[in-house]
Amino acid sequence: MPTGVHLRNVRGQLFEAAERVLLRDGPSALTSRAVTDEANCAKGVLHRHFADFDAFLAELVLDRVRTVDVRTAALRDAAGTGDVADLLAEALQDLFGPLTVSVVALITFRDGLRARLREAGLAGIPLAAQATTGIAAYLAAERERGRVAEDADIDTLAPTLVGAAHLLFADRTSPPPPAAAVRRTVTAVIGGALREPGA
Repeated sequence: MPTGVHLRNVRGQLFEAAERVLLRDGPSALTSRAVTDEANCAKGVLHRHFADFDAFLAELVLDRVRTVDVRTAALRDAAGTGDVADLLAEALQDLFGPLTVSVVALITFRDGLRARLREAGLAGIPLAAQATTGIAAYLAAERERGRVAEDADIDTLAPTLVGAAHLLFADRTSPPPPAAAVRRTVTAVIGGALREPGA
């Protein structure tokens, strides 16, 4: 007898199910059975659409990478507007939501997934790496506008911001840090590089 229900957008529904499992139970609970149970479908559905579970997880991460790319592009487009520290703090809070933190933990947890991601051209820790690239692009755009010092070491500032923010958000079991704490961290990292236009 068939089990589960018919899925129209199979990939999307499986990704959403995986995200729910990650958020509720954490990376160690994410198995193909947990995903298909959450999606209310037969286990074979996942394996009909993906070579294996790590291939499924790699596609899940690539989907999240596209989301991070969109968000960092919006940050870059905001260059020259608002307060630099406020924009960065808001972007980091958005980037390091509970799902991103869980996916980063999943990437560090699974060797097979990291191998698949390297095959897809994603080095380092995906999501964190894309966030770093996007924030560096934003800082460079602000430097062109004179709001970041000309001699600012953007290649050091961007990963420092991402690493510090990740540490603030890394505990999945605690509430996210308050916005003021994120802004204090941003100011501590980049405060010396900020310039008033025309100064």
